[in-house]
Amino acid sequence: MQREISKYLHDIKESSDSIISYLEGIKNYNEYKVNKLLRRGIERELEIIGEATNRILKIDPDIPIPHARRIVDLRNWVIHGYDVIDDAVIWGIIKKDVPRLKDHVDNLLRR
Repeated sequence: MQREISKYLHDIKESSDSIISYLEGIKNYNEYKVNKLLRRGIERELEIIGEATNRILKIDPDIPIPHARRIVDLRNWVIHGYDVIDDAVIWGIIKKDVPRLKDHVDNLLRR
């Protein structure tokens, strides 16, 4: 694996780990929704994940990252559509998709 791709995969892993750690002690969507600092921090980590994925795709468009294009699209939505972000959608992504992405990236890094 190219060194640059490995660096971006580590960035994705670090941001995924951060999101998971930010959610420790958060029991439900309502606790997430009322915590603006938490929401903004997670949105920033999603931006980093999306940008790192975008950079990886420019180097290797065939890298096996599930839903890579959707990850980049999420980044663009968070950055450019900040005024229409649906917190419920983000909640679903961070609870379901981020842990899966983290596991997948961990596997890629072990190769």
